[in-house]
Amino acid sequence: MAKIGMIGAGSWGIALSWLLTNNGHEVTVWSALPEEIEMLARDREQRDKLPGVILQESVSFLTDLEAAVRGKDLLVLAVPSSFTRQTARRMKAFVSPGQIVVNVAKGIEEETLLTLSQIIEEEIPQADVAVLSGPSHAEEVGKGLPTTIVAGAHRKATAEYIQNVFMSRVFRVYTSPDVLGIELGAALKNVVALAAGIADGLGYGDNTKAALITRGMIEIARLGTAMGGRFETFCGLSGIGDLIVTCASMHSRNRRAGILIGQGYSMQEAMDKVQMVVEGVYSAKAAMGLARKYNVSLPIIEQVNEVLFGGKPADAAVSDLMLRDRKIEISDTEWK
Repeated sequence: MAKIGMIGAGSWGIALSWLLTNNGHEVTVWSALPEEIEMLARDREQRDKLPGVILQESVSFLTDLEAAVRGKDLLVLAVPSSFTRQTARRMKAFVSPGQIVVNVAKGIEEETLLTLSQIIEEEIPQADVAVLSGPSHAEEVGKGLPTTIVAGAHRKATAEYIQNVFMSRVFRVYTSPDVLGIELGAALKNVVALAAGIADGLGYGDNTKAALITRGMIEIARLGTAMGGRFETFCGLSGIGDLIVTCASMHSRNRRAGILIGQGYSMQEAMDKVQMVVEGVYSAKAAMGLARKYNVSLPIIEQVNEVLFGGKPADAAVSDLMLRDRKIEISDTEWK
């Protein structure tokens, strides 16, 4: 049995707490919001974000960050990406050397262009930082539906420890040393999912979505490999796997926000209606910053930025994508 501190009480943090408790571990859930902890302690349910998933009696709830961190075998950082840095900074004083911190959020910091694990390593240099990612909606994990995911870490022993802690008959975990590739796939797929949702909102069909998923994956892999990620990672669970599920499911807040934008709502109106953090909005600008830094072409992600922040009509963005200069699909192949 492991002692686990769940830092964050949103839908993903609560679903993973349910899973880890079923695996026989001792779980403590922390939130910065006293009213959230009061609700969880009273109802044992995240009524606002994950209704229907009832946490076991053994789970405890805290607003005291030091108590949630000290003495734990594993810390799971499950706050929204925009709060990762400030939460990690608060945790630093309580994290012991070599203590494992697993990031399960997805995003890129707009100001620094750092991935979330890079932020955590910067703020908590004594921690053993890892990542857990893949095609995994909290709503389905909280129901015990079969899910497969990947644990990334710099040390093999750390990845295998996380694998053993999380793995169950309904939650299969693979391991990988490509932490950077895993996080880039996780963050950038949210931007492509916004594009897929916009296409749905415009009334386009399966052909359009298949094109966006396929060419969107090319963009993610193009940037990811330029930054040092492994191409195989983008063909795996945290790449094409996560992209498919996020572009296709109504559980996806990014797709839902995109649908609303395609129907004519503004970015802010769409986020207000979704009532949850839409990570793709925060990663879109960062993706273009990385594209400029590494001199990589990202036409779909560029058009998403134009719609989100430049006031460009969604249908005009699709038209511009379709009317781009003619291209060869696979650039390094030779004609006979």
